[in-house]
Amino acid sequence: MEYRKLGKAGIKLSVLGLGAWLTFGEKVDYELTKECIYTAIDNGVNFLDLADVYARGEAERVVGKVIKDLRRQDLIISSKVYWPMSDNINDRGLSRKHIMESIDGSLKRLGTDYLDIYFCHRYDPDTPMDEIVRAMDDLVHQGKILYWGTSVWTSAQIENAIGTAIKYNAYPPQVEQPRYNMLDRHIELEIIQTCAKNGMGITVFSPLAQGILTGKYNNGIPKGSRAEWSDWLKNELTEENIKKVRILTDLAKDMGITMSQLALAWILRKPEITSAIVGATNPEQLRENLRAVDVKLSSDILDEIENILSNAPK
Repeated sequence: MEYRKLGKAGIKLSVLGLGAWLTFGEKVDYELTKECIYTAIDNGVNFLDLADVYARGEAERVVGKVIKDLRRQDLIISSKVYWPMSDNINDRGLSRKHIMESIDGSLKRLGTDYLDIYFCHRYDPDTPMDEIVRAMDDLVHQGKILYWGTSVWTSAQIENAIGTAIKYNAYPPQVEQPRYNMLDRHIELEIIQTCAKNGMGITVFSPLAQGILTGKYNNGIPKGSRAEWSDWLKNELTEENIKKVRILTDLAKDMGITMSQLALAWILRKPEITSAIVGATNPEQLRENLRAVDVKLSSDILDEIENILSNAPK
């Protein structure tokens, strides 16, 4: 496994992390969840990414149960706050009230005293930036979190948070978590540069475009697959995208690797990316994806991939 610093911070994350979105506590039972987590850790993964809203708290509960016998200091655990957790009007967003109540809920479900990273899961236009920054700074001083970050924030919003932190001599965000993969490259325009300039790490989600970049949809939508119910996924299952993935799959085969490994190695080509978060429904799938760490793409291969994708943001 390879490890990278979280921007300018001293903490190091495995370049592939294990996420719980749409899997643990929901689609994957406890025993299989335990097997996936232990497989990840046995292969050098130290970064586990969660959110309170994943399976409405069940993902945190299940993962907390699995990791209770592991050394806490061996793990980098993140969670997130923003999305509604009940019908209560204040049980959502990034108000000081919701942040303070949500962190206690996440810590209790996970069975830990602190989170290594706590993400603002989206930008909240209804809460002043100074309220958000000062609340997160207080959590650091209370020892409940070590670092905080943003997720799916614009470059301007990130800069505003950093400027506000400087104003109050508070801890600034240390990491952004955006969506990034071969089919969605929007962060190459501004986000990557903003994070690099400010010494922030980047942990990306959906690196395989919810399965499109595994090649599983190259010949249609398999019965029982996520594409049958995910509108987000259906919107990206265009003939143009599938045609590109078919060509990339052939390229990967010629290289002796899988399409998934090619897609993950392509993301890790950028040194600004701290970690790519993968999901898992079984340990075999996870082992295959983790082998992407050993794949190094030559400049010729990267040029060929660029020609196939033809989607660099401008």
